[in-house]
This record gives sequence, structure tokens and C-alpha cells, in this order.
Amino acid sequence: MDIETLRNYCISKKGVTEGLPFGPDTLVFKVMGKMFALAGLDAIPLSVNLKCDPEKAISFREAYENNILPGYHMNKQHWNTVILDGHLKPDFIFQLIEDSYELVKAGLSKKQQQELKDLDE
Repeated sequence: MDIETLRNYCISKKGVTEGLPFGPDTLVFKVMGKMFALAGLDAIPLSVNLKCDPEKAISFREAYENNILPGYHMNKQHWNTVILDGHLKPDFIFQLIEDSYELVKAGLSKKQQQELKDLDE
């Protein structure tokens, strides 16, 4: 998966913005101001940090030990670094992104959740 595919998928989600708050080499995607994906633009191969349920995070790391690692520079209990070198199927990567988005969305305040819901209207 390349950065454009990753970017297009992330920004297609409701309430998502992108930016470079940590400098020019880390693209950050946020839902209602809360991070759900961080992509290392200089990393070869491309990698992305995604939020993950702690139990799933461990099982994914065990099942895909070369491609899913504890989150680099993140809370390793809740974040994984996913290496996008072609070994993981795109549908699986999209599901990991979706899970991260949904976890962060669920943690939004009631006010933010309502604001997100109102974006449809």
C-alpha cells in the first residue's frame, strides 16, 4: 500500500482532518481533533501507527510479528505500528484503520460525537 491509498482512505472518513503537527515527516489523521493514524512519510517501507484494542493488539503482533509491532513512540498497549511492505492484504489494513477510527470516535465526548453526527445533516 502506498501513502496516497492510505491517505485517501483515511480522509474519506467523516470528520477527519490531516496535518503535520510533529514535523514534515509524520502525516497525522484526526477525527474531531483526536489522532487515529500517524504515517511516517520518510519510513521505508511505509508504516502507520494505528490505535487498537489492547487484546487484539497482542494477538495481531503474534500473528504478524514482522508487520505489526508495538506502536513506535506511542502507548504500546493501545497502539500498533503496521509495516506496509506488501505482506498484509489491503482489506486487512483498511480494517485496522477502520478499527482505529472507531475506537477513537467512541472515546469522543458526547458533544464531539453529536458534532460528528451533525456533519451528515
